[in-house]
Amino acid sequence: HLRELFLFIDPARLYAFNLALTVLAAGAAWLASGSLALAFIVALLLAISPGAIFRWLRARRLERIEQQLPDALQMLAGTARAGLSLPAAIRQVGSELAPPLQQELLLLQHEQRLGVSLDDALENLALRVPAQPVKLMVSAMRIASETGGGLAETLERTATTLRSQHAMELKIRALTAQGKLQAWVVGLLPVFLLWVLTHMEPEAMALLWTTRMGWAVLAVVLVMELTGVLLIRRIVSIDI
Repeated sequence: HLRELFLFIDPARLYAFNLALTVLAAGAAWLASGSLALAFIVALLLAISPGAIFRWLRARRLERIEQQLPDALQMLAGTARAGLSLPAAIRQVGSELAPPLQQELLLLQHEQRLGVSLDDALENLALRVPAQPVKLMVSAMRIASETGGGLAETLERTATTLRSQHAMELKIRALTAQGKLQAWVVGLLPVFLLWVLTHMEPEAMALLWTTRMGWAVLAVVLVMELTGVLLIRRIVSIDI
């Protein structure tokens, strides 16, 4: 999975580092607070952090590629109008772009030099970058190269379509930002109230922290809170 981000790190070393960090941090939390619950929470957060960081980096990389695609297609259309073939146009445009799209196009060229056909190299690109705009670009390139149609016109129309789609996504994201913020407010408000009540009425709230029934109630509340936040974010998430 790290190769998808062009991060050539040994996964075994990364796993060993994360395991050592988790054990040390959990031990330090237990020694500092004397609470096994806190140590468990620290260990759990550190254990799941690599996957969360990878998903965040992958999503950010896909977003940057989608932002670069319209301009890249416009450049490809210009080089195609100048008389270059599609492989030559990809080679020229790939040298002028910035990462991460540049990395993907350079890898596509490397596959072609190793004997992979253009169609297969484009298909591999769509598999490495599972984003709808990339699939649209690959489909447009393959259709234009197979049918012998106007490559430049096809690329320009695809670039225009992607620009319109990106503008619509930004508009929808702005309109749904308030709903997503409300999800976090609704989810964090009970936590804040729990903290306030614990400090105002420590004796009354002690049952939540010191008894099994209290732990069960906290677990149910936590599950319901997470479910509510996820449902609200799911409702306000709109795919184009």
